[in-house]
Amino acid sequence: MTVTVFTKPRCPQCDATKRQLTKLGVPFETVDLSENPSTLEQLQEAGFKQAPVVITPDNSWTGYRPDLIRELAKAIAAESAAEHDTISATGANERILVA
Repeated sequence: MTVTVFTKPRCPQCDATKRQLTKLGVPFETVDLSENPSTLEQLQEAGFKQAPVVITPDNSWTGYRPDLIRELAKAIAAESAAEHDTISATGANERILVA
């Protein structure tokens, strides 16, 4: 699952969001909007008015939202567990070498 956090410098809500994502083990990419003005413009045109902007495959939000970050962490943990169960059940972790 790809999680992107669009941030701005000196943004306490951005810092809190990144800290919480890291604390809960959610992998994410960061995009600094001060270095990407065209991306900032696109986000504003899409209706996002404050930083951070968090985009996931299933959701998006602005500001520091610990409730949504917890939901995201749970979804990623469930997805990871399901993948692990599938690998274990199918033996997909075994490698076959073909000459």
